[in-house]
Amino acid sequence: MTFPDFLELVEIKAKTASILPFFIGCCFSSYYYDSTHIGLVLLYFVAMVLFNMFVDVWDNYNDYLNAKDDLYQRQTNIIGRENLSLKTIKRLLFVLFISSLLIGLYLASRVGWPLLVMGGFCYAVGIFYSSGPKPLSSLPLGEVFSGFTMGFMITLICVYLNTYQDFSWELKELGYIALISLPNTLWIANLMLANNLCDLEEDEANHRHTLVHYIGKKRALILFSMANVLAFVAVVFQYFLGLAPISVLLTLLLIPFVYGQSKQLWQKQVKVETFPCAIRILALGASFLVLTYSIGFIF
Repeated sequence: MTFPDFLELVEIKAKTASILPFFIGCCFSSYYYDSTHIGLVLLYFVAMVLFNMFVDVWDNYNDYLNAKDDLYQRQTNIIGRENLSLKTIKRLLFVLFISSLLIGLYLASRVGWPLLVMGGFCYAVGIFYSSGPKPLSSLPLGEVFSGFTMGFMITLICVYLNTYQDFSWELKELGYIALISLPNTLWIANLMLANNLCDLEEDEANHRHTLVHYIGKKRALILFSMANVLAFVAVVFQYFLGLAPISVLLTLLLIPFVYGQSKQLWQKQVKVETFPCAIRILALGASFLVLTYSIGFIF
């Protein structure tokens, strides 16, 4: 396995989806709670990235094994296209999973059992996202699980690690964290939705019946656009509820960009041409949110 093969196998280009919710959690912990534990969150960052890599390799591995479409298995999937060794991939999966798990268990021993529950949920979603008799990614719930787990749970765990000594599990506090994480949650869900829009025929050929299969492309595109609108509405409420500095409102300057990218996806749903539109919205939107949030509480 070459290094470029490894990077594609772990889908390094998609790591924005987990890294930026982490930084939003750090920003919120510093601004709203005035509490950080740098050592703990750095360890969490390493464990999170390792497990995210595991999930992506696991996803490619299961897609390859379970593919009903021979063309997909031989030419589209990285494992078949580059003739990668399944034994090597199994070893890689083991190393990524165990390394992440050991760090997670150490963190739980430091901050308490709630991390075990939250981490256990994330591990379960990651494992069953692409495995089992009915993988989550092949069901109409894929967008919900990916958005909630990577958008909300990553941020929640980050905030918990930074404030565990006096963290409150009141619904009000959880609601605040949900609002802070909502733009990322929606943009990550949209990433999955755009992928399923572009892969509808391929998914159906491989007996994967995603949300797009049930509601159709037009309704899926409307849902994609509504999620983008709601993401910007959430940013406005973050400021007016005192959860974020006024500088986050600069994120609204991205509205024309997001509209333009959404319009391209509306015009055609082709993986190599318009799926990157959803990636750009997530990458730029989440990055701009982190940047404007950081500027506000630093200066």
